[in-house]
Amino acid sequence: MELTGLHHVSALTAQAAGNVDFYTRVLGLRLVKKTVNQDDTTSYHLFYGDEHGNPGTEVTFFDIPQMAPLRPGHGSISRITLRVAGAEALAWWEDRFTTLGVEHDAVTTEAGRGVLAFRDPEGQRLALVDDSGAPLSGGTPWAKSSAPAPHGIRGLGAVTLTVREIEPTAVVLTEVMGFHQQGTYAAGDGPEREIVVFGTGVGGPGTEVHVDPRPDLPRERLGRGGVHHVAFRAPTAEEHLAWLDRVESVGLRTSGLVERYYFKSIYFREPNGILFELATDGPGFLTDEDEERLGERLALPPFLEPYRASIEANLLPLDTTAATRK
Repeated sequence: MELTGLHHVSALTAQAAGNVDFYTRVLGLRLVKKTVNQDDTTSYHLFYGDEHGNPGTEVTFFDIPQMAPLRPGHGSISRITLRVAGAEALAWWEDRFTTLGVEHDAVTTEAGRGVLAFRDPEGQRLALVDDSGAPLSGGTPWAKSSAPAPHGIRGLGAVTLTVREIEPTAVVLTEVMGFHQQGTYAAGDGPEREIVVFGTGVGGPGTEVHVDPRPDLPRERLGRGGVHHVAFRAPTAEEHLAWLDRVESVGLRTSGLVERYYFKSIYFREPNGILFELATDGPGFLTDEDEERLGERLALPPFLEPYRASIEANLLPLDTTAATRK
């Protein structure tokens, strides 16, 4: 029984239209599903991914208009890293960000790989990583992307967890979830410290959690520009149920099995308070839309379909035509 990598990362936006513009036009990701937050259907849930909407490639956003900004701190997912193929791709993106006025740092090296950190218009902390030689293959960049295919984004690389105490989180990752420590690297900001890299499955980009100890920081107050949770891949329904037993057997409180229609989920918080999700790879986003038409209409799971009229009436209009037909 093994988690095979990152499944998706879910973040927060207060500007759905601007969010769609940045992640499709600027980053060239495909809007693979426009649906709603199943726990609050007045909010969009937007999924961006590769050509096929594969697990492991998706950055998702809950849209909460007028949400206050993030106040960074520990107990948080403090950065999302996305995969690109090679140093030339990083250089291309650095030039693109400069041209388009995207806030970014210079290319640097972390754990032996080139990294380009940048921020979206709401301050979401992101980075591109050179995934050359990665054991886990990346996704397929969207054919209609604004980025040339050789430089296109290939999926999730890693998440960074900022924690008050590293040891409790490390124990859950390694002794409960089966991650292994891959190495460390020196942090480039704040006090001198080592960030610890953990991987699952075959390891490397697409499987990584970086844990950054910051007891000097206050606890994060989540808001727009922050990350709500990270999900990890359980490849089969049978293994997914076994993970539920495994997590609960060590005394961690879970949500139980939650049906999300496109996948099944289990949620729990690790000791520093960060929300983890274990999600199945399937059935996937082609369950209710053809691949050629992904993201074009508001998609609702069958248990919400009877309420479509009232759900649509409570959502702000969001034109995604340009985002799905580049």
